Order: sequence, then structure tokens, then C-alpha cells
Amino acid sequence: MDLGLVGRTAVVCASSQGLGRACATELARAGCTVVINGRDGGKLERTAEEIRQETGATVIPVAVDLGTPDGPERLVAAVPTVDILVNNNGGPPPRDFRQVDEEALLAGVRANMATPIRLVQLVVDGMVERRFGRIVNITSGSVKQPLPGLDLSSGARVGLTGFLAGVARTVVHANVTINFLLPGSFDTPRMQSIQEGAARQQGVDVDVIAEHVREGIPAKRFGTPAEFGAACAFLCAASSGFITGQSLLIDGGAYPGIL
Repeated sequence: MDLGLVGRTAVVCASSQGLGRACATELARAGCTVVINGRDGGKLERTAEEIRQETGATVIPVAVDLGTPDGPERLVAAVPTVDILVNNNGGPPPRDFRQVDEEALLAGVRANMATPIRLVQLVVDGMVERRFGRIVNITSGSVKQPLPGLDLSSGARVGLTGFLAGVARTVVHANVTINFLLPGSFDTPRMQSIQEGAARQQGVDVDVIAEHVREGIPAKRFGTPAEFGAACAFLCAASSGFITGQSLLIDGGAYPGIL
């Protein structure tokens, strides 16, 4: 399917692995020049080369910590213009809410709300001027179905959703859309890390935890990053300009509600 993205430039945050990498790969496959981002320069270079080999696209690695004061500016400065922004960041580690002190609270809000908003501020006016822009924010299924222990992650991502949902309505007239992708249980390093932590806490093998999670998903499996990347590319397509301010839950049917 031609997504109408040939020649566009995409910036994908936290994209050396997992869901971010999957989004970067699909946008590269669609014909975009893609800026990928991470803190480990060596790993990022390897990822860039692998995506180049797989897609033939131009891939620009930018090793920068987006949590630093000038991190967002340094990332978007890697290319002259940004047509597509995919906001992504790993969530804070699971913990009881009583253990979330002020420092941890502010760090979580900064990483999963304030920094994505700053990136949007940096690119959205150029998108409006050029009459094309696609912004996709990777949040979490816990935005719709909060999970104990992920309270800080859920809260910060709900805040991001509420903040940008209003912004989305102010720029869609210029063919600039802002949407949200809510992953459920995907086979990624972060999910594996959470399951390993749960296994240690419960004194069981990690396979027991994984099987329990799978049984709670109507699809009876974990999602693949490639599936997630394809959904991201769809929201970025030239033909997706009438979709904005929406939260697309991708969880194999795990969420039991209809809204």
C-alpha cells in the first residue's frame, strides 16, 4: 500500500529497539528519511545500518538523551524540516505508588509528558506552514485500563493525551494530525523486563508469568513490533488527514470495554 510518504522526513524518538524501532522501520519502508534516536551511540548506529539494509532508506542516527535541557532541540536539528514526529519513551519502572517520591514523580512527568510536548512545540508550526504534519504519540494501554504499579506511567501519559487532544483540534485545518497509539502486551525488551521483575517478586519462572499474561489476552498471544509499526505508518499516511485526536488501542482484545 502506497502511504504517500515518499520524500517525507520522520523523527522517531527512542527507536534503537522495540516499538520505536518498528515505527522507524515502517516509515523508512514507506519512503521516508528517518531520524532515529537513543542514548547508546553504538547500538543506535547498528540499528540505523540494519534499517538501511532492510529498506534502502536514508537513516540518520542521533544519540541524545531527550531528558537533557537541550535534548529535544538537538534531535530535531538533525534535519532541515520534520514532517512526521513519533513521540516515544520508556515508562518508569513498576513500583507501589507509596514509593513514588517527588523526584521520581517529576522525572516521570518530564519523560512521558513534558518532553513529548516540547518536541511537538518545536515542530508543529513548521508543519502548519507546509500544510502537512503527522504526530503520533506512543502512550500505553494503561491510559484506558490503569494497572497497579504503573500509576506514574499511566498518570503522565494520560496528562500528555489530555494536553495534546486539545492541541490536535487547533492544527488539523492545516492537515496536521496528532494521534495516540496505546500498546498492550507486545513482545519487546520492556515487557520482558517487567515480566522478569514479576517473576522474581513471585518466586516463579518467567515463563509462568508470560503464560498467565497470554491467557488474559483474547488473541492468546503477544503483539509483534511489526504489527505496531504498521499501525503507526497508517496514522502517518497522506490519506489519514481526517483522523486526529484519537487513541488507538492495540492489545489483542484485552481491554474489555467499548469506549
